Amino acid sequence: MLLLFLLDNYCNSLMYGLPKYLIDRVQYVFDCAAKLKTLSKKYDHVTPLLIELHWLPIDYRIIFKTLLITFKILNGIAPNSLKDLLEPYVPHRTLKSMSKLRLVEPFYKLSTYGLRAFSVCAPRLWNGIPLEIRQSNSVSVFKKNLKTHLFKQAF
Repeated sequence: MLLLFLLDNYCNSLMYGLPKYLIDRVQYVFDCAAKLKTLSKKYDHVTPLLIELHWLPIDYRIIFKTLLITFKILNGIAPNSLKDLLEPYVPHRTLKSMSKLRLVEPFYKLSTYGLRAFSVCAPRLWNGIPLEIRQSNSVSVFKKNLKTHLFKQAF
């Protein structure tokens, strides 16, 4: 359970963009924890357990946590030192996209590591979620709407 706590709170932005075989290893540990928590048998399918526990698969959990941090930064809840990592999109002239709460997606050079930087992946993920979720007025509403959206994609 300590591993789950560490994954939940500290490693999500570091794990974004990892190769699938590494994510699968972490998912295996996560699946074992779900079976342990529900006292399931070794050969039981894990997907119904994850749905029952309301746990997202690891790759969606990483996206969830990254977007949650992004939401907190944009709403002034996160530490001010993180605010410099994100830049709101402000067009040079009046456009309809001004009210869509988009972020500037910075240019990056390294195709393997550049995409994994928080300042690159967060705007890309943020711009990819529906406007209704981005316009949430509180953290709890944002979390609920985002988790529902990601659950639909995952399962």
